[in-house]
Amino acid sequence: MKFQGVLFFPVTPFAADGSLDEERLAQHIESGVAAGAGAVFVACGTGEFHALSADEIERATRVAVTTTAGRTPVLAAAGGPVPVARDHATRIERAGADGILLLPPYLVNAPQQGLVRYVREVTTATSLPVVFYQRGTARLTEATAAEIAALPSVAGLKDGLGDIERMHRIVRAVRAVPGTEDFQFFNGLPTAEMTAPAYRGIGVELYSSAVFAFAPEIATAFHRALTEGDDTLVATLLDEFYGPLVELRDEVPGYAVSLVKAGVTLRGLDVGGVRAPLLDPTPEHMARLTKLIDRGLEAIHA
Repeated sequence: MKFQGVLFFPVTPFAADGSLDEERLAQHIESGVAAGAGAVFVACGTGEFHALSADEIERATRVAVTTTAGRTPVLAAAGGPVPVARDHATRIERAGADGILLLPPYLVNAPQQGLVRYVREVTTATSLPVVFYQRGTARLTEATAAEIAALPSVAGLKDGLGDIERMHRIVRAVRAVPGTEDFQFFNGLPTAEMTAPAYRGIGVELYSSAVFAFAPEIATAFHRALTEGDDTLVATLLDEFYGPLVELRDEVPGYAVSLVKAGVTLRGLDVGGVRAPLLDPTPEHMARLTKLIDRGLEAIHA
């Protein structure tokens, strides 16, 4: 399982009655694959993993597998208490996914060896490769990261902390472990484009893009500019689109998901609102998001 390009984290559409809308999820994923997604991470953070049942995660995964039809890797999220995470992993494998994004343990803080134990116990429930998500309650030392990377099923590490110095040490420690040549790292911060240049400096070129879910043209143009060294366009998009988007995102907790979902609807596919405890954007914030999308599109077509 090798990733390249922009990693796509689709939202999870809900119908008017609040149920999972599989048809619109398929449409959303198809549009992302057609736009060049390097991988599809379904039912993950942007997809409201926190608000989905185990059955919904399995169904969403099956929709993603059917829709992509082998054109790009499909991963889905597992997490929470060990028995729950193991159940998620079993369901995701049964649905035909290519891998699993393993979220941190729920709330409880654990010692480093406890985190290793958590990963080991969940990964034994599946034969699928696993990407471990470092954030929240899971803050790895370089030694722990190297130990986790050496586990047979662990294929990657997604960083959601944003501690560049810590991440640089982790990259170097993991790369020193024999057999980790194909181990993959990626930047998983919200609006990861803002920090993508910094992560590239420590050898982490992959990143997840929430913007790709609602404005794939902007996300792919930024990725191309960053890869090809078009510093002018990178700076323009950071200053005039991504920076203001982060400012809007930070005004309300949960907007890292709510704004993305609203953006998908603004671009023509009604995916419904977010589930509690999140809130949908206000009309004022929707208007600001509309203007930001327009500005981003103008920038890439200038």
